[in-house]
Amino acid sequence: MKILVQKFGGTSLSTAEARAHVIQHIKDALQQQYKLVVVVSAMGRKGEPYATDTLLDWIRNNGDRLPAREKDLLLCCGEIISAATLCSLLHAEGIRATALTGAQAGFLTNNDYGNAQIVSIQPKRVLELLEQGQVVIVTGFQGATRSQDFTTLGRGGSDTSATALGAALKAELVDIFTDVNGILTADPRIVKEAQPLSVVSYTEICNMAHLGAKVIHPRAVEVAMHANLPVRVRSTFTKDTGTLVTHSNAIQETDHVQDRLITGIANFSNITQIQVAAADGSLDLQLKVFKAMADAKISVDFINVNPSGVVYTVFDYESDRALHTLRELGYEPTLTPHCAKVSIIGGGMNGVPGIMAHIVEALTKNDIQILQSADSNATIWVLVQGKDMENAVRALHSQFQLHKTRE
Repeated sequence: MKILVQKFGGTSLSTAEARAHVIQHIKDALQQQYKLVVVVSAMGRKGEPYATDTLLDWIRNNGDRLPAREKDLLLCCGEIISAATLCSLLHAEGIRATALTGAQAGFLTNNDYGNAQIVSIQPKRVLELLEQGQVVIVTGFQGATRSQDFTTLGRGGSDTSATALGAALKAELVDIFTDVNGILTADPRIVKEAQPLSVVSYTEICNMAHLGAKVIHPRAVEVAMHANLPVRVRSTFTKDTGTLVTHSNAIQETDHVQDRLITGIANFSNITQIQVAAADGSLDLQLKVFKAMADAKISVDFINVNPSGVVYTVFDYESDRALHTLRELGYEPTLTPHCAKVSIIGGGMNGVPGIMAHIVEALTKNDIQILQSADSNATIWVLVQGKDMENAVRALHSQFQLHKTRE
């Protein structure tokens, strides 16, 4: 079968006008003779009746003592409402459709409620319905344990549901529909000249997603990459094909990209830099510090280790707890709160000299201090003061002439 998986996020389903666009995308896919699976998120965002965050607020305001298992039972309701609503609208258009929960679609997970991992997918029922010519609507973000208890897959779980189901069905393509027209070279709210990218590699978009670009969840990209499953990130509200995410060697074969060193700039704010100096002759500081952070369940990032001490970052909201933990060990760390991580991403820059010089030049020209830096083969990260983040993104976007991107 020629199978297409479409995933629609909360904003794509939150209003009657948006849902009309969803119906049209479904009709377009059926006209192209696809067997169609549609994965849905809960409708809307925080404050709207059926959004996941609204359901969480409901619990906070009603005892705030719901166990994790029962909390997942409640959170699954948002996607079920979306699936039932879309099913009704499709039948009104004369389109045969069946709605399935994640469990009914074959998602078996572990019992890590709130952040469950997919153990396996057995999509037998989905395939049977596709054979019958039906559109199969599947609730994203959820599955079930072997005991048939509802579970949720954590933030971004609907994206993961879509790519995992696409892999299990051996789909030709997964379309992730959102409220932006594909992936851009930077956040358009910061850089007005940000350009759309017609194609990116799995590695590039995974780095962008991990580092602040919120168009698609990195976990979903990793699933697609391992399955060699092409993914398109598209706008619900246009007919544009958006951004294709695929292997880097496939990009070379398409002639879409011409020697692109830098793909885009990502940013992430509200983090605190922590510096802990080592006393003379102290060799166990690194072990003590990071073991203490692990024991306190404080996530650390942007780690630099050298004989004189350690430097790393935590979320701002974890900084007081991190400070207290370190003081209990006898350390007096230096904290720099309200920082931002700005990331320069590009699969083409590996081994190319001068990239860091361009970064330093752009930021120095704009009086932006680099507090810390690190790199990998496809990304260079710099830490700056939060107040400098937007200027840093704009400066780097201009330095690498990403506003001239044309593909």
